[in-house]
Amino acid sequence: MSGTAGTAICLLRCDLRAHDNQVLHWAQHNADFVIPLYCFDPRHYLGTHCYRLPKTGPHRLRFLLESVRDLRETLKKKGSTLVVRKGKPEDVVCDLITQLGSVTAVVFHEEATQEELDVEKGLCQVCRQHGVKIQTFWGSTLYHRDDLPFRPIDRLPDVYTHFRKGLESGAKVRPTLRMADQLKPLAPGLEEGSIPTMEDFGQKDPVDDPRTAFPCSGGETQALMRLQYYFWDTNLVASYKETRNGLVGMDYSTKFAPWLALGCISPRYIYEQIQKYERERTANESTYWVLFELLWRDYFRFVALKYGRRIFSLRGLQSKDIPWKKDLQLFSCWQEGKTGVPFVDANMRELSATGFMSNRGRQNVASFLTKDLGLDWRMGAEWFEYLLVDYDVCSNYGNWLYSAGIGNDPRDNRKFNMIKQGLDYDGNGDYVRLWVPELQGIKGADIHTPWALSSAALSQAGVTLGETYPQPVVTAPEWSRHIHRRPRRTVRSTCRGSRKRPTSLSKCQQWTAACQRRRN
Repeated sequence: MSGTAGTAICLLRCDLRAHDNQVLHWAQHNADFVIPLYCFDPRHYLGTHCYRLPKTGPHRLRFLLESVRDLRETLKKKGSTLVVRKGKPEDVVCDLITQLGSVTAVVFHEEATQEELDVEKGLCQVCRQHGVKIQTFWGSTLYHRDDLPFRPIDRLPDVYTHFRKGLESGAKVRPTLRMADQLKPLAPGLEEGSIPTMEDFGQKDPVDDPRTAFPCSGGETQALMRLQYYFWDTNLVASYKETRNGLVGMDYSTKFAPWLALGCISPRYIYEQIQKYERERTANESTYWVLFELLWRDYFRFVALKYGRRIFSLRGLQSKDIPWKKDLQLFSCWQEGKTGVPFVDANMRELSATGFMSNRGRQNVASFLTKDLGLDWRMGAEWFEYLLVDYDVCSNYGNWLYSAGIGNDPRDNRKFNMIKQGLDYDGNGDYVRLWVPELQGIKGADIHTPWALSSAALSQAGVTLGETYPQPVVTAPEWSRHIHRRPRRTVRSTCRGSRKRPTSLSKCQQWTAACQRRRN
């Protein structure tokens, strides 16, 4: 590298990590000064596209702020820092180029969806005007875009299984990048800028709910701690396939999604840790299934590349230009967890209180909104965008299209039976009692169908339908087959790993306590 290499601005967006970061890696080797930059784009805090719902809610915002603060701390340990500005990235970059006069390159990871691509287009225009090099990379997926066996991208299969088999039969995951222990300094005289607060965005810090299945804070540090805990400290990964449909507690699934959404952990790093775990401890269906889920994440991102803005505008049978008053009333019941269907209400209340919902819950509430209530899938997608701490634009909209029956689902008219699902995955009703306390007096599986109980049974439980708990806003005819049915054995979701490698409760308690200390 010559002494005239100049200054590189590294625009970080959904890649808030120091490990396996090609943007930082390239700048380290091609510039004298490196400016890691994060911009709080005001467009992210406006209304959603179709229904003008709030776009970024308190749980997601807090997780983002924690991740930005954590990355700044990490970079400071490496002799750098994270420059933070509030404004449109293309405007901020333009101002920095003008202010410094030494910027020779702007570097960023490419994204897949329209709003992010519009930002990239604006950055290219700014750099052309100032004679500054643009250097981009692809780094958000497990498999690199250029290594797909489906090229060009319009050859991507429309069925996930075909995609997965195509990759597993020949494609390889690229190795993670080895990052420097010390980074190049900022350009002289550049201020790092202050990290905004919740109040700066007109939001209040959400109250931590002790019932949450995700008590962790944002940032690369916590992401790597979680992987260490889930893989190496407890061996929970070895029983992931058996516990992944759990509903209560934080150890039934990896919980990597929030950190993956902001790029606080690299999917390739997870892959390498899985490989290491399989070599050193055990390889089974559960370790494979973690990679199986990472492939779903890849798939939805590549689907977004293939179809572009169409993933936001595909219209199902329920779509309307202007929702009817009754539609809005039903949507409000769904949002607030007051549909009168306990399994749906429990999941929606957990989402509102914590910003998190299990994968099993997401599939059910999405099916209920689109198939039972007959509402536009985009209403649900935009509500999830507002609340989910692990909101990822491609996964969110891809999954909602799938649930609405107009996405990448090979089965026609897939519909979840709310009663059967509740009995299968919450057979004793413990999850419902946790989030719908007004039904706590109803014993066992009957809690899933309070409308089917006698007046005497409801009175004994202290429940008055229509007063203390709503009458169901809808009842599907297929539900009747499962009323009073004995539940199957409920999926175990405890703090234990596999039978061969039992996990002590103290490990789970230590992890939870560490997360809470970090946030406090």
